[in-house]
Amino acid sequence: MARHNREARGVDQRGELWIIGYQPDWLSRVKISRKLPRGRRRSRLTIFRNPARQAEAKPGKVVRTRVAAADGSAEFTVALEDRMDVVESIIVVTRRGKRKKEKVEFVLQGRLPPSGKR
Repeated sequence: MARHNREARGVDQRGELWIIGYQPDWLSRVKISRKLPRGRRRSRLTIFRNPARQAEAKPGKVVRTRVAAADGSAEFTVALEDRMDVVESIIVVTRRGKRKKEKVEFVLQGRLPPSGKR
């Protein structure tokens, strides 16, 4: 049986706090890619890593992940139905900032290895 969602927090390259709502038996990590403060280059950073090394149970039929800026300036939820257990990652590209000029990319990596329990 799938377990209830958990909540975690992570800080990006600019010191912005993000809140991640995740299903503990699917999500492995969340990475964010955005321009550094001076805008010279893009940087990718892991803002969340699941503390579990293995899934305790099979993920539910629909897996949901929510990512929100703590200041309320951005929020999205991804719901995925993966009946054949083939999806490894999801990429979400958003627009942020004044006039939504900044492109921010999130990579949701899933598929925790199953536990050895039977």
